Amino acid sequence: MRLGLAWLLAIAAALAADKGARVVESVLPSLAYGPACWSSVDLQNLGDRLVTVELESHRASGALVAVVDHPQMTIPLAPGERSSFRLEIEEETGSAWMKIRERIPSPQLTPVVAVSGHTECVAENQLRTTAREVAYPFRNPSFSSDVDAMPGYVISLVNTTEHSARARLCYSAGNLYSLPSQARADPAELTPLCSIAFEVQVPPFGARQFPVEREGSSHFSIKTLGEAIVLQMLRPLETGVKIYSVDSSIKFGGEVPATK
Repeated sequence: MRLGLAWLLAIAAALAADKGARVVESVLPSLAYGPACWSSVDLQNLGDRLVTVELESHRASGALVAVVDHPQMTIPLAPGERSSFRLEIEEETGSAWMKIRERIPSPQLTPVVAVSGHTECVAENQLRTTAREVAYPFRNPSFSSDVDAMPGYVISLVNTTEHSARARLCYSAGNLYSLPSQARADPAELTPLCSIAFEVQVPPFGARQFPVEREGSSHFSIKTLGEAIVLQMLRPLETGVKIYSVDSSIKFGGEVPATK
């Protein structure tokens, strides 16, 4: 009887602990690979306890990809440990990405894993290193801006869910139009007229990159439809060199935190 009671108490304690556990997710997009480029994801345990993290890595197509020298997705990090990870990708891409999940076993504990990354590329016999920054998904994020001050910029999109998403892109030459507003007396807001427009389907866990300028356009906008989408703006290090760094000064509109 006592043994049975102790067993039940142990199960109840385990269930209570599991109920208080939570997972913190971070996304590291825009990881470049190829003959002249490689990227690393850097993790550091800043706490004084053992931490378990799960590394979910994807190609631009959305397909899962393994981490070099790590056959499993779950990685333990000892207190103070710092580790770097690379994806097993041989083809040329700038849109690989990784989702990092940190399991926190108790409501009294806080996240302790610092996440960062960097991309290294050889160009003109020089090694160029650029940082990759953590991003967080939002529902239906958007962006709209003139592109005169963004020559060569590229916008990176990651669909972090198992459901497909859509992106609508508009490139304008500066022409504007308006529709009469029946709801108010004020003139309707002027809207850029798209000289080039298209809609892109993004597969589950897929990633895409789009230039912000096409055929002399002066204005660019993107509207997305998806539960948890990451947008990130990339700028070229130099004119004519396809090596990009993250422009964290760019802000995206219409962002609503992604639902779990």
